[in-house]
Parts: sequence; C-alpha cells; structure tokens
Amino acid sequence: MTPHGGERDAEIVGALGAVRARIARACQDAGRDPQSVTLVAVTKTRPASDVAVLARLGVHDVGESKDQEARAKIAELGDLGVDPAALRWHVVGQLQSNKARSVVSYAHAVHSLDRPKLVRALADAVDAAGGRDEPLHVFVQVSLDGDPQRGGVPQAGLAELVDAVAARPQLRLRGLMAVPPRGEDPQRAFARLAELAAGVRADHPRADALSAGMSDDLDAAVRHGATHVRVGSALLGRRDPVFG
Repeated sequence: MTPHGGERDAEIVGALGAVRARIARACQDAGRDPQSVTLVAVTKTRPASDVAVLARLGVHDVGESKDQEARAKIAELGDLGVDPAALRWHVVGQLQSNKARSVVSYAHAVHSLDRPKLVRALADAVDAAGGRDEPLHVFVQVSLDGDPQRGGVPQAGLAELVDAVAARPQLRLRGLMAVPPRGEDPQRAFARLAELAAGVRADHPRADALSAGMSDDLDAAVRHGATHVRVGSALLGRRDPVFG
C-alpha cells in the first residue's frame, strides 16, 4: 500500500531529488543547462494528494493520460490547498477526438497529437471554449516503429501533419514527441528522433521543443536534446494505483 502523510511526502521528496540529479548529470554530459529541461510529473493512476505534494515542492508541470482522471484531480486539488490553475497540465496519453472540448478547458499542452482529425477537433475546441490566454501547445507524436497500438503518425505522414498543426492559429506547434520502440536501444531511438526534429525545425523554426524520455530512459533522451521528460514511476513508485 502507498504510505500516507509525512512518510509519503518524504518518499516523494527523495524521489524528486534523485530525478532532478539524473537530469542534471545528463545535461552536464551533453553540455546543456538543466534549466532547459522541463520535468513533467506523470501522475496517472496516482491520487490528487501526490500532485499536491509535488506542487508544494515546485513541480508545476503535471502529466495525465486520461481526461476523466485529470478532471477529477483538478476538482479535488482545491480542497488540498493547491490552485490547479497554477499548474500546467499536459495530456500525454492517446487522445480521442471527442475529448477535445474537455481537454482544452484545462490543458496547457497535448503531447500525443497524431492524426489530422485531432488537429481539427482541438482547434475547433479552442475556438468554442474562448478565453484562453494562449494557444494550446501541441507536440506531434511520431511513430518510430510503425506500431499503431502505441500511437504516433507514421514518418511518411509527419511533414503533412506538422504543417496542418502550424496552419492553425489556435494551436502552437512546439515540436515532436516519441516513445522508443520496444527492445531498441534508447540511444539509437532518440538519435533518430533528434534527426526528425531537426527536419521539422528547418521548416518551422519555433518548433524547438522535444518531448522524449520517461523514467527508464530520460538520461538518453536529455543527451539527444529532450526539452520535456515525462516521468512517473521514478517519482511516484510502482505501487497499487488509486485510479485504474
């Protein structure tokens, strides 16, 4: 079972320190400033109380996979003394088009845009919502192995999809996102992703961000230019989840 209260807080403090140290070492190896890497704490299946602890420790970027779970936590955080509007919410899981209106009501960024239908849905949802201070930030997820079950646009369709996002003023194209293929050396996978990202930047210079790297491979991702790492288990452990 997950510890509660001070014990859980101390556990998260230690894990956060270890993750930040890993990021710093990887940046040092790559000759980068650690401030150039945003830690997105992936809190899927974890309680809102964990989000509150992270927020008090200065982690303001929170990643969720499911819209319903994200909205439940946002509703609960106020009772825990945390303003959910002070956090930047990142949708990191595969997203259904029919969730677009809900997602744009709270999300700072979507990391998993992988098809033209979702471009239209998100842009139209931003228009319908109104009142946003800035466009919705978008990372185009590219498939490095062609496996449709894992999400991502095939590389042959990447340029067209990137152009479609860039053409929508409601969306801000930040760059690419990818997950290494199963069984492939992350160093090789992230090197290939970096090449694809460079190609995108050649046509869209403002698309200078790269969402890559999770708990097991964030070090390799940072060395290959990741600006956003999506870290869950290394921060919050592999315990019995509160949400399924």
